[in-house]
Amino acid sequence: MTEARSAYAAAGVDIEAGDRAVELMKAHVARTHRPEVLGGLGGFAGFFDASAFKAYDHPVLATSTDGVGTKVAIAQALDKHDTIGFDLIGMLVDDLVVVGAEPLFVTDYIACGKVVPERIADIVKGIAAACEVAGAALLGGETAEHPGLLEADEYDIAGATTGVVERSKILGPDRVRAGDVVVALASSGLHSNGYSLVRHVLLNQAGWALDRDVPELGTTLGETLLTPTQVYARDILALVDAAEVHAISHVTGGGLANNLARVLPAGVAATLRRDSWTPPAIFSLVQQVGKVSQPDIEATLNMGVGMALVAPAESVDQLVRTASERGLEAWVLGETQAVEGPARVEMAGEHAG
Repeated sequence: MTEARSAYAAAGVDIEAGDRAVELMKAHVARTHRPEVLGGLGGFAGFFDASAFKAYDHPVLATSTDGVGTKVAIAQALDKHDTIGFDLIGMLVDDLVVVGAEPLFVTDYIACGKVVPERIADIVKGIAAACEVAGAALLGGETAEHPGLLEADEYDIAGATTGVVERSKILGPDRVRAGDVVVALASSGLHSNGYSLVRHVLLNQAGWALDRDVPELGTTLGETLLTPTQVYARDILALVDAAEVHAISHVTGGGLANNLARVLPAGVAATLRRDSWTPPAIFSLVQQVGKVSQPDIEATLNMGVGMALVAPAESVDQLVRTASERGLEAWVLGETQAVEGPARVEMAGEHAG
């Protein structure tokens, strides 16, 4: 006798598949748990013991929420889903850490057309691995099946994170002074911004396939586009501990100049020297193939700079040395000066190489 399907399953939502996905992801999630995490996966809410905040004089909570944009289309096209979590966590915790906050925990949300337990587990595997790198617990999440809204193989992911910082140690524009130096940390590539432009230029306009070998990239186009976002959280906390830092900009959508301007006060401008670095090949490839102007590409992509730290000149050597010890490329990108009017950032010169 054939077992009757539930009305919900007939409508396209498979609760049993969701339960199997939870079972498959439990081990990945458990590896992210910090000592402050209470309880296990599967409840209605996650618990985080806040008694550790007693060690702070004036603890301030910080929070951030984000997604990964159209980069998920690359993961879906390549049927590779275990790295997109680094893009999500990078967008979350690295927005948080720039104010000096330690990321504590993350919650995620996966919307899909059809729950395929193995695919959902792969996505969460990547999210959990990135949480381990960031030192944040994956405290909980939600997987929602949206038949009729998303195709069976489509999904989108988003999340939120919470951290804590001592109030007296919050970084930001109020600390920045004319004469400060801007130190860059290299990106791992495109990270998770500007993919609508990149896909339009390389996939739609040029008609390139994701499995195309591109000599300038040294690999296939798809592998380059799926390169995971660098998760800087622990590195930034180490840098801030090693030397005085006044403000930090996470370079995401809007590009380097626009994001750096957000952490400068009125009356201070920054001049960034293009000849201090050579952007990775993917950036020049998009610019050349798409005939994208310099202002347009710089206002959209990170151009090889994932973080920009604003610090006093006497901190620079220690920051560059600490970054190198942690496996990060760092260099002096520019400096700040006093100006009349609102904060601004100017790009000067031409890229080296």
